[in-house]
Amino acid sequence: MIQGSIVALVTPMDASGAVDKESLKKLLEFHIEQGTDAIVAVGTTGESATLDEDEHCDVIKTVVDVVAGRIPVIAGTGANATSEAINLTRKAKQAGADACLIVTPYYNKPTQEGLYLHYKAIAEAVDIPQILYNVPGRTACDMLPDTVGRLSHIDNIVGIKDATGDLSRVQKFRDLTDADFALYSGDDATSREFCLLGGHGTITVTGNVAPRLVHEMIVAAINGDSATALAIDTKLQALHKDLFIQSNPIPVKWAVAEMGLISKGIRLPLTWLTEDCFDVVRSAMRKAEVI
Repeated sequence: MIQGSIVALVTPMDASGAVDKESLKKLLEFHIEQGTDAIVAVGTTGESATLDEDEHCDVIKTVVDVVAGRIPVIAGTGANATSEAINLTRKAKQAGADACLIVTPYYNKPTQEGLYLHYKAIAEAVDIPQILYNVPGRTACDMLPDTVGRLSHIDNIVGIKDATGDLSRVQKFRDLTDADFALYSGDDATSREFCLLGGHGTITVTGNVAPRLVHEMIVAAINGDSATALAIDTKLQALHKDLFIQSNPIPVKWAVAEMGLISKGIRLPLTWLTEDCFDVVRSAMRKAEVI
């Protein structure tokens, strides 16, 4: 089981919006040195929605090659068409990813039975560990705990990233799934409590900016050390909030660029962080002592 701080990595781009592979390689080395436990390549924070299929698969392959087995790589392969999700998942397996993170189909708002059949079809088509991803605030689709429980009995569906921020779901998931089914927080603001309640880690935006602190906080929470986890999380609370002052990944890409790790590049329809937000995000970074 993959555990700990799993960073939903930004995809570095140059000023024209082209993927910057050299910066991507340097960014991966930074995360490995800082103690990040695993990487999600081309998730929401990696601008999966605006990369074309060739770029999407190329970024996954680059991450796998650079990481070279030092930490696990989870590929974002979700889509709102089941056939497209199967294709992306198959290509991620061919690229050497350790697992895939598959978001609920967005925009078309399937029923719970539709969600079950969607994920069942992907799991049966591609033999790779698969992590469900529920983020109704972005997809207009909420995968309910009972559906997660049904899906957990499919052999290669191994976990869920739940980004609802609803901590009551942790126990519901635990009651409906086996002990080896991984539970990941997808909400930085509640990830400490999620792991103290029995979660196995977080798939984090904040970890792009403060990887060492998020790693240490999540490890403490998984181990039940609530005092240490709280002390660290207190430094991170402003980042958890202010990295969402505009739509993710706008603020986090600005912050990572402010740290000198990537160039100022993002792809339309996303735009660069507006100047009125600079001081807010800088202040949060200072509280976390990353600048």
